Amino acid sequence: MLPKRLKAARKKARLTQEKLGVMAGIDESTARSRVSQYESGTYRPTFEMMCSIAKVLNVPECYFYTVDDEFAEAVLGLYAAKNVA
Repeated sequence: MLPKRLKAARKKARLTQEKLGVMAGIDESTARSRVSQYESGTYRPTFEMMCSIAKVLNVPECYFYTVDDEFAEAVLGLYAAKNVA
């Protein structure tokens, strides 16, 4: 998981770390610190947690795992087009 993508997607969605965490199913008392740790790369979330986070952020799960930035942006475009159709 690429931490920088998580932070960018959260900011684009205009969510705080706490709000994202709570919406993804993390306990409110630890939501902000856990998302912060994911964004800093201190800890890596499980794939299941990333699926929950991706759903909240309305991005495909693979966006967080794709190494190539251009390909990641293309994936976002395909995902957005799929959800419009």
